[in-house]
Amino acid sequence: MRAYLDFLRRPHAFRLLGGTLLGRLPNGMAALAIVLFTRAHGGGYTLAGVLSAAYGLAMAAGQPVLGRAMDRFGQPRILASGAIAAAVGFTALAVAGLRPLPVAVGGVLLAGFATPPLEAGLRALWPSVLAGPAEVQSAYALDAAAQELLFTCGPLLVIAAASVSEGAALVFTGLLGVAGTLVVTSSGPSRTWRGEGGGGHWAGPLRSPGIRVLIASLTCVGVALGVFSVAVVTYADARHQSYASGLLLTLMAAGALTGGLVYGRRPREGSAYRRLVLLMTGLAAGYLPLAWAPPFPVMPLLAVCSGVFLAPVLACTFTFVDRLAPRGTVTEAFAWLVTAFGVGSALGAALAGLAGDAVGVHGAFAVAGAGGLLALLLITTGGPLARTAPVTAP
Repeated sequence: MRAYLDFLRRPHAFRLLGGTLLGRLPNGMAALAIVLFTRAHGGGYTLAGVLSAAYGLAMAAGQPVLGRAMDRFGQPRILASGAIAAAVGFTALAVAGLRPLPVAVGGVLLAGFATPPLEAGLRALWPSVLAGPAEVQSAYALDAAAQELLFTCGPLLVIAAASVSEGAALVFTGLLGVAGTLVVTSSGPSRTWRGEGGGGHWAGPLRSPGIRVLIASLTCVGVALGVFSVAVVTYADARHQSYASGLLLTLMAAGALTGGLVYGRRPREGSAYRRLVLLMTGLAAGYLPLAWAPPFPVMPLLAVCSGVFLAPVLACTFTFVDRLAPRGTVTEAFAWLVTAFGVGSALGAALAGLAGDAVGVHGAFAVAGAGGLLALLLITTGGPLARTAPVTAP
């Protein structure tokens, strides 16, 4: 743990990480808050699902757009205005309710699209805040591991706020985003950070073949993760164990948190590409046995194993961005990775539902294994990644 303690003692490090996690809590809260609000106001499950999906897709679309704006205009004005606009969207839904429906849809779309790209912004800041590659690698690992807390604490906060009212839960979600964003944007590194010039090409970071490989691969990883969130419900129903879905999700998140913390304890030298291939192999190997869908107590063990390599894969992926993104597009490149992961998760959830209805729990989990294998295949055939320079620890 010494590497993490040294990292957190760096000026601004704890503030930036803590503020970003606080500001990103809406990512783990919004879907549940929207569903609870819709049901409380007489909407059906179909409408609740459509509004929740609309929020997720709008956020996926907005991240690269706002990331490109940050590369051009700096962080504070883009992040702060996005957080305020997202809070307005949540509040509009809470005040207007579901009638008229276009207002509700507009509020959801605004809240999603305007979500500030704090995750991408933080990763763009680390090289200017930390001492060298070793600390940056630790920061990426801690960042990737800590995000598991968002999806553990977020739903609990929604449930607590919804005990007052479902509308209050929506407003609270937006206010947390504003609070965390202001913690970040009022810091010295965020105020002074500027993207490099040269990012004016219409394709931005997408003109880099290596970035395209990373986006495609993380989309497949997102598919595997999205499958897991739905397939555990199928498993719980098939085994008549109502508690199983929540337990398996928690254990998978615990595995990811543990894997990320262990991975980031010491600097990694040598070929980042070789390391990414090994980590992606471990991730795919962790998802494949899930299709067996064994009874307890074996399934909880498989759930933990399926998460162990997730945070290390993400952390290792982030190390490529600074070297592969064209000049002046680093924030947008990170934002595209966030979008890829989110779109993949939504696609995986849909595929898991279709497979679960068609062939049951084994088929649902098999889609997760397929996603992991496809991600590995894309990485192993990704020539631009193999040609990147090794990371040298100071």
